Amino acid sequence: MVIDRANALCGAIFVAFGIYFASVSLTMDLGTPFRMGPGFFPLFLAVALMLLGLVIVAQATRVAGEPIGSFALRGMAFILPAPVLFAVTLKDLGFVPSIFLTTLLASFASAKMRLPVALVLAVLMTAFTTLVFVGGLGLPFRLFGPWLGGR
Repeated sequence: MVIDRANALCGAIFVAFGIYFASVSLTMDLGTPFRMGPGFFPLFLAVALMLLGLVIVAQATRVAGEPIGSFALRGMAFILPAPVLFAVTLKDLGFVPSIFLTTLLASFASAKMRLPVALVLAVLMTAFTTLVFVGGLGLPFRLFGPWLGGR
């Protein structure tokens, strides 16, 4: 029998997280399908996560995979702090600069990214998210915060 270790490990992690979240959700009121309590939906998602993990583990026993490679440290160094940067700057800089800076930071997760392309990407992403979230959905974000003279 051939086992793809990477997929087996991934599936096992999914199952473990599913078990944990299911046990936490069982401490809350589940309610009924027609009157759902606060634990109903998390339990549903935890069971779905466990089932997905089991499917991945089963697939791992059928197909040989590639060995686990090295960690993408550059990706982690730029992607993981990006949401934190957004959260920290949203209140004081506003929505537009926060999205721009977050996109700019995250774009450098790829070693192939160059500054001119990253700037264009950040401008386009800022315009798109502003149109969708502020214009289309009407979310009450301040476009520019107090640090930039916004109200």
